[in-house]
Order: sequence, then structure tokens, then C-alpha cells
Amino acid sequence: MPKTVCIVGAGPSGLVAAKSLLHDAPRGTFDVTLFDAQTRIGGLWPSHRDDASGLVHPRMVANQSKHTVQFSDLAWPDDAPQLPRAWQVGQYLARYLQTYCSEANLNLGCRVEKAEPLQSSSRDGSGLGWRVQARTLQGEVSEQTFDYLLVASGFFGKPAHPSISLGDVKIPVLHSSQYRDLQSLLKNPESPGGKILVVGGQMSGVEIAGTIASHLSSAANSPGPSPIANPGKYSIHHIIQRPVWVLPLHTSPKPTSSAPPFLPLDLGSYNLANRAHPLANSQGHISLEAAKILHSIYQTVLGTDQSIFAPAVAVSTADTDNPPYLAVSDHYMDFVRSGLISVSRGKLQALSGREATVSPSNEKISDVAAVVLATGFEAASSISFLPESVQETLALNPKDLNNTVALAFHGTYHPDVPNLGFVGFYRSPYWGVMEMQARFLAALWAAGGPSSPSLPASLRNALEQDSSIERTVRLRSDPRASQFPMGDYPWLMQEFAAALGLEISSPLGPMPRLPPAGREMNILTPARYPAKSATELQQAETAKSLRQTEGTAWAGLTSARFLARAVFRSLLGEWKLERELRSKLPSHPSGHFSGTAKFLLREGTRDGREAEFDGDEGDGEPGLEYLYVEEGDFTAANGLSFRATRRYVWRYDERKDRLSVWFVRTDDQMRADYLFHEVEFVVPKEAHPEQDSGGETGKGWEATAGHLCVDDFYDVRYLFNFKAVNLWDWRLAYAVKGPKKDYTIDGVYSR
Repeated sequence: MPKTVCIVGAGPSGLVAAKSLLHDAPRGTFDVTLFDAQTRIGGLWPSHRDDASGLVHPRMVANQSKHTVQFSDLAWPDDAPQLPRAWQVGQYLARYLQTYCSEANLNLGCRVEKAEPLQSSSRDGSGLGWRVQARTLQGEVSEQTFDYLLVASGFFGKPAHPSISLGDVKIPVLHSSQYRDLQSLLKNPESPGGKILVVGGQMSGVEIAGTIASHLSSAANSPGPSPIANPGKYSIHHIIQRPVWVLPLHTSPKPTSSAPPFLPLDLGSYNLANRAHPLANSQGHISLEAAKILHSIYQTVLGTDQSIFAPAVAVSTADTDNPPYLAVSDHYMDFVRSGLISVSRGKLQALSGREATVSPSNEKISDVAAVVLATGFEAASSISFLPESVQETLALNPKDLNNTVALAFHGTYHPDVPNLGFVGFYRSPYWGVMEMQARFLAALWAAGGPSSPSLPASLRNALEQDSSIERTVRLRSDPRASQFPMGDYPWLMQEFAAALGLEISSPLGPMPRLPPAGREMNILTPARYPAKSATELQQAETAKSLRQTEGTAWAGLTSARFLARAVFRSLLGEWKLERELRSKLPSHPSGHFSGTAKFLLREGTRDGREAEFDGDEGDGEPGLEYLYVEEGDFTAANGLSFRATRRYVWRYDERKDRLSVWFVRTDDQMRADYLFHEVEFVVPKEAHPEQDSGGETGKGWEATAGHLCVDDFYDVRYLFNFKAVNLWDWRLAYAVKGPKKDYTIDGVYSR
């Protein structure tokens, strides 16, 4: 007779738990029932592009690529973006449910309110199953009994709010998970402007500050009416407690190359060829020596200590004594450099009227228009349905946001409550680890529990050597605890695989070699650990996923794939421009232009390309673009000087991975008119991975373009010089020839 399992939560953790119980254990071992308080599956992840019911904005871009944001046996469609939006992740989960969880009993709009252990002689009453009480949205209460209870309700139980004095605050104050747009944040349409205060300097703080800055920039620099009044009079003031390394979504596996290639950041981060084996845990307690090494690695990846953006975000030598913190954002740092985001170090101490006080400096921040709290989440509400005795056993500590629950074997169970399991109950829920946790519980319960003589030897050895509970409790008071103390992703995957007797699969074919050791890339993804019992369908999906990952790595290292995006990202802000014009004809004067060029980020417009989006069944979103504004003085060779300006629109098309430049309309210079040219990058010899040394030539990325304007042909040449991930300076030259034109323009852009 099947063992019955109640799963609380139908997000990624709950769905992969259901799949593992139904498919990884022998068929018929478990009968699975899922409950979720929401009327849809997905948990944090919205189900469609306009779904605002969850804690994640539906159009948010994932900060890991589709190669990591997936399970081992369901590949993304080949045309899915490398970095999916949140609503696309929700659609992936819908496919996963349909493919693997159709046999589960799914109860949506049904909240589990109470779970009580059945009679047992143990103190916490954990031995004989669970009585689960659930309530529908209509108020109907049902009660069922189960052999096992699996908590997949998520670490993000509810937003955490700091304990500060709010005084007579009358401005909007909301949590970062509640932010959707400027209109809902700045509710007073007559607001004169001011500072949007973002509190919290880790992942969510950096991401939400960058997001709001993007929205402000778009509101101020887009054609048509603005969604808010006076968008140019707002700025962002970000309060952080310590400097954070901010990585863009694409980094380079060859950061010292003069023409660095780019890949989604997780493909480089999870390259097992860069680590000694067997893997040692790089998270948890971070020694002084380890901290300095990690800081050095991040500085190499970025090519800077971040002082080029602003002193407040620089990681000083003194800062490198402390464990490093990471965040991911494409635009945050350049918005800091541009001044749209200003940064203060400290803690928000008080808020009164429109003034905030930062401790310990006692800095006063005036003219605050709204406050966004990026202060994390507390998970206590996610297990509030458990009895107090069980919560005591789990050593629940609501004030500790890193290690809310003390659980054995990397966050999966407690030996005193063996028929209670957890999946995804930790920060940074990498999907591969969630799947491993689910497999672990399926194997543990199928064998009869941790004390069963039927446990496989690998599982028994893993349990005997496990010290996760002690480690978790110890790290709660450790001043040198890492940002994500549960453990680093590759190490956790290794530990789970060893316990389950799984071997990492080999790549499907040869992989690119990288300096300095010249080793082949060995990229960790969930698909590298297929289930032993995988069906033909699962094996086909795993192989498809591996082909996608390996193809992406080869494309990034042997072509200009992702380079257009890296250039586009790094253009944001203001550049110093010096340009020489040399004409062979007297009708066009020679001379020198000196001024600035601003790349003003905004939401993509359809202008000039309406047909591309009419009837589009894909994402349907134009992405991002820049309004390019050039201003300065032109001094002709004859001494005549005058003020000069010009505008273009620069666009990045993610589907085509293409950078393009468009003329603006003469009657509305905020709008694009028609295509000037598309940028074609020239792949240098050093981009080929068989040259393990990196093939330094001293030359950056070259690109070409051409444009025929009536009878005049514009031959365009670019040279982009990167320092690791950041565009350091670049050149744009034109050779224009036609019946009445014969001149060259050579411009140098520098910060």
C-alpha cells in the first residue's frame, strides 16, 4: 500500500518533491497530495506576464541563466532567452507539473492551517503520521491523515521589516517584494520629486535600486507622457551596511583578455575545472585568508575594486578582511556613477516626516519621497502550522534570517521528527539543490527512515557523518559567517550525489579550454546529475539540456555571442567625447568636436519596427534601449566655433543578440525613425579557446557597419576596449564617400 505524503506548497520545491516521490522512488511507493494557498502553482514565480499576485515582479529577469534555473529532466525550449523573465519561469513550472506531476492530488486555493502528529510515545509526537487541516478560499475546512509531511512552503514566508522609529511618516513605505511600478510607489500625482530611499544592501537591495533607477530613467527619457509627474526630479538614495560586489548578468571566463568573451555569469561561476576535487565548502565560516582570496577573485572578475563608480561602493583593502557579499545587477553600478543612485553606509535608524537618519554617522537624508525596504524575509510564517513542540525541536529562531531552522543533512529533515521533511527551505534556492533535497527525502522515506536497516550504505554513511544541525546553530552567532551559510552550490550538489550514490555525468562532447591551466570547461548544471531510474523521456530532456549548455559555452567562446549585450550594458551614463573631422571637400569643413555623449536608458519602443511586434507570439516586449544625446562645441579649421548636438537611439535585440543604431525623427527627437546600421562584431583570433594563453594582441573588440544614405555610403568602424566586464573606452569612426561627400570622422569616447 502506498505511503501517503502531504506536500505544503506548490512552488518549485513542492513540484520537484512531488516528481521525486512519484518517479525517483519505485512506482507506487508514494501517494502524493499538494496544497497551496494560492490559486495557481509556482510559488514566487508568476504564471503570466501580467500576474502580480506573487512576491516577484512578472517581468523581473532571473539572475541565473536557464541552465541553472531548471531541473535535471526538463529542458527549456531552444528559443527561450538565456535569462528568462519571472513569468517565463512560471510557465516552465506549468510544463513541469504537466509532464511529471499529473498523478499528484493538487489542491490550489487551499491553505494548510494545522498539522498535528498522530499519537506517539515520543515527546514531539512524530512517529505515526500527521493529521492535516486545510481551509479553502470559501472557508471550507477539510482534514486528512498522511504518513509523511513535507514542507515546501518556502523560506520567503513574509517580508521582514526593520525595527525603526517611523515617527510621523506620511510618505509611502513598502517592501521591495511589493514594488511594481513608479505610479503605485509615488501615489501623489503632484509630488514635487525627492529621494526614493532604498534600505538594504544585499541581493534584493541592489536589484530593486537598479530596477527603480531604470524606471526613473525611462520615465524621464521616453517619448509621450510620463507615468509620473516630474520624473527628472527624483533620485535614489541607497543605504547599505557594507560594500557589496555587484556582478553583471554576463561575465567573462577570460577577464584579462584584451577582447574578453562573455557568458551568462553562472556558467563561469559553476565551472568545476577551476576548483580542486573533491570540492571543499567555500561557504559558512570564512577565515581572514579565505576572505582575502574571495575578494581577489571578485575583483579580477570585475576588473576593478568598484572605486571607478563611486567611493561609497568601493571595496577597500580594509573591507577585504570581512567575508564578501555579492549581488547581481546589470545597471546598478552605472546608475551610481551617473548620480541617479547615491549610496550611504550604515543603518536606517529613524524616519520622521520626510527625513531619514542613518547610524552610526547620524547622517540626515532630507526630502525623502518614498521608502522601499529591501530587508529580506522571515520564514516563521511558513511553518506556523506546525505544533510548538515541533518548532522547538527545529530550534526555530525568527530573528535569524540566515538559518531560520536547524535541520540535518543540508536542510532536509530533523532526526527527532523523521517523518517531517523540508525542500527549498533556505536562501539561494538553486534548483539543482532543491531537486537533490527532494531525491534525498524520497530515498530516505522509501527505505523506511534514518534508522532503517534497509538504508543504502552511501545514505547511511552520509547520515552518520552529517553535522549540519551543529554547523547551522554555530553559524548563527559567527561574525565571520558567509552571505549564504548553508553551503556553496557545487559542494552541496557533490554531497547530495555522494549520499544518493549518483555520479556526475560527462559532457556530451569536448568543451572549450580556458587559461591559465588550459583545462576543458566542466560546467555544473542540474542535468549533470540525472536520476538512476530516468525514463527515455527524462533522458531525452537531460540530453537536450546538456546540448543547450555546451552549445552556449562554445558560442560564447568562439564567436561574439553575448558581446552585443555586454557592450550595450556598459554604455549607460555619460562619456567624454573627442572627435576629429577631416574633409577633402570645401563644402564640409574639417575641425574638432569636444563634448559629452549620454546614453539614457529607457524601456524599448516600437518606433520604426512596429511590424516586428505585431502578432508576436513570443515575449512581445521590446526590451531596453538608449536615447543617445551628444552635446558639445565644434571648432572648424578656420577658427569658427559653434554649439553642436545630435541624437540617436541605440537598441539591443535579445532574440537576435544584435546591437543597432537608429536615426531619430526630425519632428520628435525622442523617437526613433529608421535604422542607421547594425553593429557586426569581428571575432579576433584570440577568441578561439584552443589558444590557452588568451592570445593577447592588445586590441579590443572590433566591429563594422555600413549605411547607404541616398548616394552616400557610410563605412563604420568601432573598437571597444574592455577591462574585464566594463567598457573602458571606445572609438567610432566613419568614412563617408559619395558624389558630394568625402570625409572621415574619428571619435574617442572615454569615462
